[in-house]
Amino acid sequence: MLTLLLPFLLLLAAISAATPWSLRPGFYSETCPGAESAVREVVKKAMIREPRNAASVMRLQFHDCFVNGCDGSLLLDDTPNMVGEKLSLSNINSLRSFEVIDEAKEALEKMCPQTVSCADIVIMAARDAVALSGGPYWKVKLGRKDSLTASQEDSDNIMPSPRANASFLINLFQRFNLSKKDLVALSGSHSIGKARCFSLVHRLYNQSGSGQPDPAIEPGFRQKLTKLCPRDGDQNVTGDLDATPTWFDNQYFKDLVLGRGFLNSDQTLHTSAATREWVLKFSEDEDGFFDAFVEGMLKLGDLQSGRPGEIRRNCRVVNDPSVNPVVCF
Repeated sequence: MLTLLLPFLLLLAAISAATPWSLRPGFYSETCPGAESAVREVVKKAMIREPRNAASVMRLQFHDCFVNGCDGSLLLDDTPNMVGEKLSLSNINSLRSFEVIDEAKEALEKMCPQTVSCADIVIMAARDAVALSGGPYWKVKLGRKDSLTASQEDSDNIMPSPRANASFLINLFQRFNLSKKDLVALSGSHSIGKARCFSLVHRLYNQSGSGQPDPAIEPGFRQKLTKLCPRDGDQNVTGDLDATPTWFDNQYFKDLVLGRGFLNSDQTLHTSAATREWVLKFSEDEDGFFDAFVEGMLKLGDLQSGRPGEIRRNCRVVNDPSVNPVVCF
């Protein structure tokens, strides 16, 4: 078992220990001064087109940064020689709104060709999605390069399941030097958005293999969920992650206190004594939640693998090194 885990643990150590490479606010102030405004405008239009884009765009930062650092690898399409992260267990039929990043990249390439990385666009877009949904605004640190490759295996080995419990999540976050406070605050990203019945049905009908519903679900809320997600129903149907799914606030934590968390990985933060104090605090202190969320997002954005990178011309495709020589970290 140790032999099997060793490569995974070494990968985590490399990511968490990597020093951010020249990341700083205002990185493009001289080379592309309109970059942040351009990304914000694209995200704003995407949210008007479909409000759910806000949560989907924000989620891209989490799924990118946890796997080999914030390097845009999540965006890469598969090639004959590479199965990327889009087909991993946590991403397939789940992650969406890649076209929003494409639109931002297209706008920036017209303004400042081959200057702004796709990895940085993800970071900017996530921040803007939160702020435009009523949440906090913060200065993001920029200056990342884009990954030359992606790995479905790495994503499968790292990204948690919606069935995960608090102990698993605490251990995972600790490997990235993220605290229990960071875990609970960043889980507050579920203040906006939806999730599929696929991620819920085990809680309703077979929690922990018991053949019974999760006793932590408030009875009235469980009735609502069973109507939304019947045992043999369409598992691609989506439900709101909290009672105010288009507004970034602390309602998510209030719902957890009432037993109305949609996902097991959410509700476990309240049922577990190890994390309950932060759920209770954030349910009563929205400003405290906002401050902790920003702190967590900045820490998450600092994760890097130290692997070689480049500025990709297209966020979905690795550039041809023979045309565009690789710029290493």
